[in-house]
Amino acid sequence: MNAYLDNAATTRVWPEAAQAALRAMTEDYFNPSSRYPSGTLAAKALEENRRKVAQALGCQAKELVFTSCGTESDNWAILSAVQKNARRGTHIITTAVEHHAVLEPIRTLERSGYTVTRLPVDRQGQINLDDLQNALREDTVLVSMMLVNNELGTVLPVREAAQIVKRSGTPALFHCDAVQGFLKLPFTPRELGVDLLSISGHKVHAPKGIGALYIRSGLKLPPLLTGGGQEGGLRSGTEPTAQIAAFAAACEAGLARRDEDIAHMRTLRDYTLARLAEEVPQVSPIVPGDAPHILALTMTGYKSEVLVRVLGDRGVCVSAGSACHRGKPSHVYAALGLSRPERDGAFRVSFSGDSTRAEVDALIEGLKYAAATLFPSMS
Repeated sequence: MNAYLDNAATTRVWPEAAQAALRAMTEDYFNPSSRYPSGTLAAKALEENRRKVAQALGCQAKELVFTSCGTESDNWAILSAVQKNARRGTHIITTAVEHHAVLEPIRTLERSGYTVTRLPVDRQGQINLDDLQNALREDTVLVSMMLVNNELGTVLPVREAAQIVKRSGTPALFHCDAVQGFLKLPFTPRELGVDLLSISGHKVHAPKGIGALYIRSGLKLPPLLTGGGQEGGLRSGTEPTAQIAAFAAACEAGLARRDEDIAHMRTLRDYTLARLAEEVPQVSPIVPGDAPHILALTMTGYKSEVLVRVLGDRGVCVSAGSACHRGKPSHVYAALGLSRPERDGAFRVSFSGDSTRAEVDALIEGLKYAAATLFPSMS
């Protein structure tokens, strides 16, 4: 492989994270619920790792509950928020461009009788805050809005939206899917003003299978899983100490280099756009984007699945949109009102702090080859 440029789908596990997981599996493998000394040490290590993840997020350790992934965190936040507010209303507000981990549980609630308002976006993938203000009702119980769109890189105005919701006097809780924003943008849940916030480990160089849900201090949610009372009684089950240790190590390292990585990714993003404009005019950005690590592009009139395959054969890894689509048309691109040729040619390039100019150069050469050898679609 010459160039891995699909970091919004998943990231390489950093060595320090892998080593932390190995130690937890082979040396510090004890059950944190066990009462003998080794179990007590494991429990202390678990809480120290919780503190490290919380420090990277900018919240209190007691506000962080570990989950298996961002999808679980999103689902739990949404379903528990409406359950908590069950007697106060049945209206939900979200956006038209959320991740499927938000869209699907909301669709489930809609089928059970909830009313859902989906805020539209403009051609840049941005919402209008007036639409949110006008959508709020006395029976609004949940607003769910992502921080960074996973396909476009658009940063949504979560802080301003949360302020509008809090001033509205509705009982609505505010949930934010921050999976693509965590350690890519400087923020804290308190600064955003949210009640619930989801993050995921494998987007920040930890292994797959670990995530977390921020629950604002003082907010009491129904438990996700009942049983032995782990995670403060909110998510019972023996904690995945190896994944948590790796998540903590990745967060500690990521926080230390966050500003440097953000600047590096922005530089690579600008370099990519400059080279595309000069050497591959067939490729253009779909939206300007705000996040440093995501670049939404289209090779208008071509088929992105063919383009991704051609690039893959040359060792260049990019995505035909979100990895969660599994071949289905993107609801995000549809929400932008893109033409059929623009949608067909859409693909995503995404960076990490480890990405290099050499990888971008390989991408450019691959796209030049594709432009010279592929025929535009007739659709």
